[in-house]
Amino acid sequence: MDLPVVLFLLWGLLLDLLSGAVGGILYRVHEEQPPSTLIGSLAADQGLPDTGHLYKLEVGAPYLRVDGKTGDIFTTEIPIDRETLKDCRNKGKPCFLEFEVSVTDLIQNQSPRLIEGRIEVQDINDNTPQFPSPVLTLSVPENTHMGSLFSIPLATDKDTERNGVADYTLTAGPEAVALFGLQVAEDRGEKLPQLIVLGSLDRELKDSYDLTIKAVDGGNPPRYSSALLRVVIADANDNAPTFEKSSYEAEVAENSPIGHSVLQVKANDSDMGPNGEIEYTLHQAIDPVPKLLRIDRSSGIIYVKGPLDREEINNLKFYVVARDKGPSPKSSKTYVSIDVTDQNDNAPAVEIRGIGLVTHSDGVANISEDMPVGTAVALVQVSDKDEGENAVVTCVVAGDVPFQLRPASDSSVDNKRKYFLQTTTPLDYERVRDYRVEIVAVDSGNPALSSTNSLKVQVTDTNDNSPIFSPTLFEVEFAEENQPGEKVVDVVASDADSGTNAELVYSIIADSSTRGLFEIDPSSGEVRARSPLDREHKERYEFRVTAADKGVPSHRGTATVVIKVLDRNDNDPKFMLSGYSFSVLENMPPLSPVGMVTVQDMDEGENAQVQLSVEPDVGKFVIQNGTGTILSSISFDREKESSYTFRLKAVDGGDPPRSSYVGVTINVLDENDNAPVVTKPSNSSFMRLSPMAAPDSVVEVVEAEDIDSGSNAELVYSIAGGNPHDLFYISPSNGEITLTKELTRKHSGLHRLVVKVSDRGKPSRHAIALVHIYVNETIANVSHVEALVGHSLYTPLDMDIAGDPDYGLAAQRSNIVYGSLAGVAGVVTVIVVVVFIRHRLQREAKSGYQAGKKETKDLYAPKQGPKSGKGRKGKKGKPPKSPKPLGEDEEVSLQKSLKFNLDGVNDSPRIHLPLTYPPGSPDLGRHYRSNSPLPSIQLQAQSPSASQKHQAVQELPAANTFVGTGGDDNSTGSDQYSDYSYKTNQPKYSTKT
Repeated sequence: MDLPVVLFLLWGLLLDLLSGAVGGILYRVHEEQPPSTLIGSLAADQGLPDTGHLYKLEVGAPYLRVDGKTGDIFTTEIPIDRETLKDCRNKGKPCFLEFEVSVTDLIQNQSPRLIEGRIEVQDINDNTPQFPSPVLTLSVPENTHMGSLFSIPLATDKDTERNGVADYTLTAGPEAVALFGLQVAEDRGEKLPQLIVLGSLDRELKDSYDLTIKAVDGGNPPRYSSALLRVVIADANDNAPTFEKSSYEAEVAENSPIGHSVLQVKANDSDMGPNGEIEYTLHQAIDPVPKLLRIDRSSGIIYVKGPLDREEINNLKFYVVARDKGPSPKSSKTYVSIDVTDQNDNAPAVEIRGIGLVTHSDGVANISEDMPVGTAVALVQVSDKDEGENAVVTCVVAGDVPFQLRPASDSSVDNKRKYFLQTTTPLDYERVRDYRVEIVAVDSGNPALSSTNSLKVQVTDTNDNSPIFSPTLFEVEFAEENQPGEKVVDVVASDADSGTNAELVYSIIADSSTRGLFEIDPSSGEVRARSPLDREHKERYEFRVTAADKGVPSHRGTATVVIKVLDRNDNDPKFMLSGYSFSVLENMPPLSPVGMVTVQDMDEGENAQVQLSVEPDVGKFVIQNGTGTILSSISFDREKESSYTFRLKAVDGGDPPRSSYVGVTINVLDENDNAPVVTKPSNSSFMRLSPMAAPDSVVEVVEAEDIDSGSNAELVYSIAGGNPHDLFYISPSNGEITLTKELTRKHSGLHRLVVKVSDRGKPSRHAIALVHIYVNETIANVSHVEALVGHSLYTPLDMDIAGDPDYGLAAQRSNIVYGSLAGVAGVVTVIVVVVFIRHRLQREAKSGYQAGKKETKDLYAPKQGPKSGKGRKGKKGKPPKSPKPLGEDEEVSLQKSLKFNLDGVNDSPRIHLPLTYPPGSPDLGRHYRSNSPLPSIQLQAQSPSASQKHQAVQELPAANTFVGTGGDDNSTGSDQYSDYSYKTNQPKYSTKT
C-alpha cells in the first residue's frame, strides 16, 4: 500500500477518534430497564478492538457499568429514572445521561484513550397524573354569563409530554350536568382544563356543586387519577382584574440573592373598594417554581425565594392569577416565563454626540420648542466588551422625559448598537425649559451590569402661548351707591412666554347693559366703576376682559368678570296691600289663625329681614314673624264685639332700621251659638177664647228673638204638640196663631199649645213656648184657670191638654151606671139559677139515691154569657158612660156570700167565688166567669179561720173620682181629661166640683 494512501486512512481514523472524544457517541434506552440490560457495545458499534484492551467506566456510575473486555455498556441494580436525573427536568428537551469510558491498550501499553458519549433516556409511562389536592375548590360568581371559562388547577405528570397529561374529563351529577362543562385548551404544548358555564347560576338556590375531574395521560396503557371539583357559587362581582399584558417574560441571573425582585406583573380592576383590591398568587406552577419564586400578594412583584442554579433549571414557566377581594372574587391570569441567565463582569459603555443640525456644547443640546415630534437630538452609541448574551445590551431613557431611543442602523451587532435620541411629544418652553436626559445601558449578563450617561437638553422659546387669566372667572361683591371711579377688582393674566411675548395689554369687551359703567387700566388690569350702582335696579353685572400679548403674531386670552352688587338699607318694608280686612267665625279657639299679611323689602339680607308687631298691643292679637300669620289670643263673640281694628308695624333689620305701617280690620262672622228666646207670651199666662170665635180669627201672636244674625236669626214657628183637634194654626214666619175650625162644647176648657221656635242655622237651634188658651164665654173663676195653667207647667209635653174635662166625665159616669145595672142583673140571674138547681137536687134526693150513679161533672155548669156583656166602647173621641152605682140593699145582700174588689174601671168585671161551698153545690168557681158590668172581684188571702179559708174584698173607687189607666178597650178613663201629676204614667188631670 502506498504511503499516501496509508496516511489518508490514518487521518480519517484520527478524525473519527476526535469526533468520539467530543461526544459523538449516542445511545438510546428506555428508563426503568432491569439490571444488565445492554445499552450499547463500544467495540462493536465504534469499530474498536474487542481484545487486548481494558474498558473502564469513568463517568456514568451508579446507573451504568462497562464490560472491561468488550466495552459493552449495561444497566445496573439502580434503575435509570428519567424524572430524577438532574439534567432531565425540562420536559420539553431530550434527557441525556453522559458517560466517559477510558480504553487502555494492554498489549502495546499505550496511554488510555477517552471515549465520551451520551445516552438518551427515553421516557416510559411510569407516573400517574396527580392533582394538587384530592378536593379542588373553584369559585364561580352567580351572574356568570353562559360560556364563561374558569381555570381548573392542573394535574402534574413527571413523565414527558408524550406520556404526560393528555386529556381531562368531567363527571357531573343530575343537577350540575346542565350547568357545567369542560373545555381543554392547549398552550405551549400543555393541556389546560377549564370549567365552562352552560346555564344560569343562582347562589340563593344552590351555593355549591360537587363534580369529578379526571386526568388521563398519553401512555399506553394510559394512567389516570381523579379529584373532587367543588364549585362554590359566589355572589356577583362585576369586573375581573385585567393584566396590562397577556404574558410576561423576564430573565434572572443565577445565584441572585433571596428576596431579589425579578418581575412585577400589573393588573387593573375597574371596580371600587374591596372589589377593586387585587391579590396576586402563583397558579398552575409545578415544581420547582413554588420553591424558587414567590409573589407579593399586593404589588405583584415576583421575588427570588430559593437559590437559582441555571445548571439545574434554566427556565421557569407558570401562571399568575390576579383575584379581587369582592364577596364573589373574580380573577384572571397571565403567563410568565423567566429565563435564568449566566453571570456577567463587563459594564456597557454609553457615548453621546451631536447629530445633524443640533450641536452639542459642554454636554448641552439646544432645541426650539416648535420642532416636530421625532426630531433627533443626539446619537447614542452603546457597546459592551462581553460576548454572547452578556454582551447583549438594553438601552433605555430613564425617568419621565419626552425622549426615546430609536435604533439608528439595522446592521448593528450585539456588542455595539447605535440609537437616535428623539422627542416623543411636543416640547413646551413654558412648561419645561430644560431636561436632564439620562440614558441607561444594561447588558444581559448575570448579574447584569449597567452604566449611564446624561445629556442636558435646553428648549428655546417661541410665541406659542396665549395669556391666561387665573382664575378665568372673577366674582366680586361691590356695595351699591358707590363713588364714581371707585375700584372694583384687579384682573391679572399671565403669559408663559418670555420677553415681549409675555408683555400684556388689558381691555373690556362690554355689551349694551354694561357699556359705560366700568373701565379698566390697560397696564395693571384694575377695573373701576364709572358711575354709582343701584342693586334694586340690577344686582348682577357680567362682562369679559381681554389680555393681549405683544408677540408676533399676537395672542390673547379672555376672562369673565361677575360683579354682585351688595345691598344697603335704602328701602322701607312695603305691605302688599294698603289695608287688610279679614273675616273670622266667632267662637274660634285662642291662637287660631285669622289672616295672613305679606310684606316685602326690596333690600336683601338683614336689611330685608322684617319683624312684624301689633299696635296697639292689648293682648288680643299676635303675629307670627316669618309667615305673617295673625293669631287671635281671645275667643271671638260676635254678640259682644263684631269687629276689631289695629295697626301692624313692619321693621327691617338694617342699621339704622326702616319701618312702615298698615291697618288691619277683623270682622267677626256670626255662628249659630244662640237659641231663639220667646218674649211673648210667657209660659204661665193664658188668654180666653170665645166659643163663638170664627175660623181664621187671630187667637195669639208668639213673639221671639235671636241675637245671632243672618240665617242664624231667621225664625220658623210651628206647633209641636197640644193640638189633637187641629183647632189652631201658627204662621211659620210671624208666629201668628189662628183658629182653623168652629169650636164645639167638647172644645171648651184649657188648651195648651206647645210651640217650637227654630232658627235656620246649621245645626238649627230652637226654643219651646207654652201657649195656654182657655175656651169659655167668660172667666168666672180666675183662680181655677190659673190652677189649671199651673198644673200644665208640670205636665209632660207629650201629653195633650185640649178641651173640657167635664164633657168626657159625664159620658164616663153614664157608662159606669149602665155597666153596674147589667152586672147586678147578671148576678141576680145566677142566684136564681143556683137556687132552682139546688131545689131540683133536693127533690131528687128525697125521691131516692141511686148507688153507683156518677154525676156529670159539668151538670150544673151554666152557659157562657153573651160576649156582648163586656163593656162597650164609646164613640171615637168620647169616653164610655159610667155605670149606675149599686143600691144599698143589693150591695148588702151580695156581700153576704161574696166580697168584691174593683180592680179598675177599665177591666172587664170578673166574679171570684169562694173556695168552700155547701155539700152538693156545683163548682161554679171553675165553670163560670161572668161578663156582667159589675166591678171586678178578686180573691185575697186572709188569716185562716175555722169556718172560712178565703174571703172576697170589694174595693170601690172614691166618690166622684174617675181614673183613666190607659188600658184595654174597656177602659172608662179619658186621656184628654187626665189629672195633672208630677209622676210618670199618672192620670193626666181631674176636675173637682
